[in-house]
Amino acid sequence: MDMKGRHFLTLLDYRKAEIEYLLDLAIRMKKGEEKRSLKNKSLAMLFQKASTRTRVSFEVGMTQLGGHALFMDMSTTQLGRGETVGDTAQTLSRYVDGIMARLYKHTDIEELAKYAKVPVINALTDLYHPCQTMADMMTVIEKKGKIAGLKVVFYGDCGFNMFNSTAIGFSKLGADVVACCPNLPNYTINEKVMERARKEAIGKISVEHDAMKAAKDADVIMTDVWVSMGQDAEKAKRLQELKDYQVNSKIMAQAKKDAIFMHCLPAHRGEEVSADVIDGKQSVVFDEAENRLHAQKAIMAELMG
Repeated sequence: MDMKGRHFLTLLDYRKAEIEYLLDLAIRMKKGEEKRSLKNKSLAMLFQKASTRTRVSFEVGMTQLGGHALFMDMSTTQLGRGETVGDTAQTLSRYVDGIMARLYKHTDIEELAKYAKVPVINALTDLYHPCQTMADMMTVIEKKGKIAGLKVVFYGDCGFNMFNSTAIGFSKLGADVVACCPNLPNYTINEKVMERARKEAIGKISVEHDAMKAAKDADVIMTDVWVSMGQDAEKAKRLQELKDYQVNSKIMAQAKKDAIFMHCLPAHRGEEVSADVIDGKQSVVFDEAENRLHAQKAIMAELMG
């Protein structure tokens, strides 16, 4: 399966078989069953938003593949002084073999990909977080042996990047995905994105506002922070509106006995998740975090190799 030179902006752009191939490659690379090399190749990493796991996993991943990763804080580049995204993309394409970007607006990464002559990898925008979902699906396969037929429930704000990518990826591979959120416009699903996702979905994508009802017979319970970067002014309001959607022991008790808890991190204990859940036996959050490294190595190896 040849993916060389393609962009990785959203899982909507990849067929089921291609996603499964990348996940299988990531698992084999993690086990040491398959070796890939990006020797003498370079990855430009454009950061508009703060990061821990994304920067470290991409940088270490390139090192392990024999290549080089270049960290670029956008505020200290000419982009911060008004250079266009298109000019930046064309210039970087003359220097590097791939561009990873962590940006606020998805339209900006689309612009970057439009002008870049090398693969562009989305490491988070307001609409999608496909690399995180690849790591999440890889983790579920490791823990459950499959994705098809599972029930995945996402709690909290279901109108942004993490739920979008979760719904797209897991439903495309056959899981039923439930958005459990307040019945308020700010938190419910993005209908435009879900309309596209449902066209290729094998599993169902649905919405449930009752937190206890949503968890019943779930195989995977997921959540994310309630206050993302850029939302600090709304913190008190968001915490109040989302308080009934905290993942805690009562929620986990409704799920299957072997259900796992997932969170892309960083986590705020006492807000979106209780400490006993995220630090408990059902939590796989650090396996999930590790798998960012392996999933992204597979993506880079295929697109840049």
